[in-house]
Amino acid sequence: MNPSDLMLTPLLSSTTTSSSGASSDADESPATSHRFIPYKILKTPFSGSSYRSLSVLTGHDGSVSCLAICGEFILSASHGKDIIVWQQPDLRQFTKFGQGDGSVKAVVTAGNKVFSAHQDSRIRVWKVSRSSENIFKLVDTLPTTKDYLGKFMKQSNYVQTRRHHKRLWIEHADSISCLTVYDGLIYSGSWDKTLKVWRISDLKCLESIKAHDDAINSLIASKGIVYSASADGKIKAWGRTDDPKSSHSLKGILEGHKDISINSVVVSDDGTVVYGGGSDGYIMGWLGSKDIDSWKNVCEVKAHKMAILCMCIKGEILCSGSTDTSICIWKREVKGLTKIGVVKGHGGPIKCLQASPNSFGGGFLLYSGSLDKSIRVWWVPQYDEGVNNEDSNCSDPSTGMMKSVQ
Repeated sequence: MNPSDLMLTPLLSSTTTSSSGASSDADESPATSHRFIPYKILKTPFSGSSYRSLSVLTGHDGSVSCLAICGEFILSASHGKDIIVWQQPDLRQFTKFGQGDGSVKAVVTAGNKVFSAHQDSRIRVWKVSRSSENIFKLVDTLPTTKDYLGKFMKQSNYVQTRRHHKRLWIEHADSISCLTVYDGLIYSGSWDKTLKVWRISDLKCLESIKAHDDAINSLIASKGIVYSASADGKIKAWGRTDDPKSSHSLKGILEGHKDISINSVVVSDDGTVVYGGGSDGYIMGWLGSKDIDSWKNVCEVKAHKMAILCMCIKGEILCSGSTDTSICIWKREVKGLTKIGVVKGHGGPIKCLQASPNSFGGGFLLYSGSLDKSIRVWWVPQYDEGVNNEDSNCSDPSTGMMKSVQ
């Protein structure tokens, strides 16, 4: 092995200790603390070797359902109704909150607020307590009481959700599966097939869109366009005019394979390429026009043996997580995707992925949450060099496995 292929990088190694958080919730389960130790990381993939996680975080009561990065903190939520805040760089458990409020499906942050979407069809709003910095207080629930009082008297504000049952149009009628934040607004997608738009400043519901013919599974916003992925096999693009009072309208439909569910949607940093991950294990890509008002299919690859549940993008790297318990690492090329690595270690399906916004030792940190109730932290090299670009049209070359060695 050429010595130039090695670089010395501080990585995270975990040791389990008791929680020292001030919150009573945080004292109920052990936290994970970490120290920095030197590791040698291979800069190029080695076929047949294993990729080991840098750290394993445990403490959730149920399967990990979602992850969010907020400054120096990592937020993870679970089907066990709890939300844990992990503080970087040592990834110790900072606090734990949200228990007893329904299974958590999605978490996003906006300013000093945390928004959590729940199986009970509610969105809850949390703020850091003024009396203690590591206690999150529930400050509101969406729809708000003010929103209810302003609408419940008019029959025209009610919509039929199922036979002989009506609700206010500001209410979701089923589990809220996803959230995304963009330009002062929060978008919520639900199993009730609707997309709702909320204003962050006053928490008012502005719109309710009958978006799909089946459950909405994923949302992402980029360059003024909101993309919703659904179990009906479609990704829909929604936008509005420059007038802040204008409503959203349908800008385009990105068709997936027939009779499959699209479980995840992500967009490249420049907003030009949209990727959808399907229940058939395929990743499909669509290239947007210059004005992002039309899209054409440019990529299709069999990424996993089983359903894709989540994806994330970091620059030219796309990561996909699957029911098959693996994470695939892809290099984004002009003509498609090239597989450059496979990450294994979880004991259950990969439900959520988040990439660190900052670079780390020539790569980035990847956080994965699984139905095995754990969160794992991985180091992923950027692969700016050494990737075969000649066969990149969504090709599936022999798997390049990444390795970390002491």
